Amino acid sequence: MFGNYLIGLREGLEASLVVCILIAYLVKTDNKSRLTPVWTGVAIAVALSLAFGALLQFGSSTLTFQAQEILGGTLSILSVGLVTWMVFWMRRTARHLKSELQDKLDAALALGSGALVITALFAVGREGLETSLFIWTAVQASGDGLRPLVGALLGLATSVVLGWLFYKGTLRIDLAEFFRWTGAMLVLVAAGVLAYGIHDLQEGDILPGLRNVAFDISDTIPADSWYGTLLKGVFNFQPDPTVIQVIVWLLYLVPVMATFLAPARDRSSATASQPASQPSAE
Repeated sequence: MFGNYLIGLREGLEASLVVCILIAYLVKTDNKSRLTPVWTGVAIAVALSLAFGALLQFGSSTLTFQAQEILGGTLSILSVGLVTWMVFWMRRTARHLKSELQDKLDAALALGSGALVITALFAVGREGLETSLFIWTAVQASGDGLRPLVGALLGLATSVVLGWLFYKGTLRIDLAEFFRWTGAMLVLVAAGVLAYGIHDLQEGDILPGLRNVAFDISDTIPADSWYGTLLKGVFNFQPDPTVIQVIVWLLYLVPVMATFLAPARDRSSATASQPASQPSAE
């Protein structure tokens, strides 16, 4: 549940920050009359994200078991790729996100209301679709009923509250550091989702080695124990993974985590020590 809470918080906070930056900039530049197109774009993005999540859930339920495993495995790998790109992109652009969005908003203001709708739609929609896909694959990987979904919804709700506090200027944190460490946690969660996706493809007869188990510690960490459930909910832990799962997990986690945590070469120490500015309506 915590892993899915982290996904909802991390992904939802990005979308919340985008929205409050757009709204705060329009308010600051005396363009309150142009808020409606922005909110329209946000509403469309949210609706599309919910529809995409519903399509994944209900569409997959009509498939055969083998087709479900192939679909789940493929989407798990796709979602891990998208999330990996996202955490690296946000780590690189967190300090410049505000100015980049304001530049796009300036161009949209010059073009009219339709451009504002599209700007908000694309800015929020990308985050929403990524969130829907990753939450769906993480929930499928955990296989723990409604609790993973509840965790994700709580994370999204927390991100909305944090976004509102950012907008009001009552909450200030170093966003670069926040996204750095939550991103590292997401890389760990993504490694588990990737391993589960490989297992799905093995069960769908796309990959071999389903019976070739690397180790089995089910007696030490039973899957139905509270700590086994906790490890599975947070890290998608499996007590009896296949050899291919372990290999893929290591090949993903070790280089990606090392690269992500390595100091960025293009940043000076002075820049890295400065706190990220927060959007405010004042």
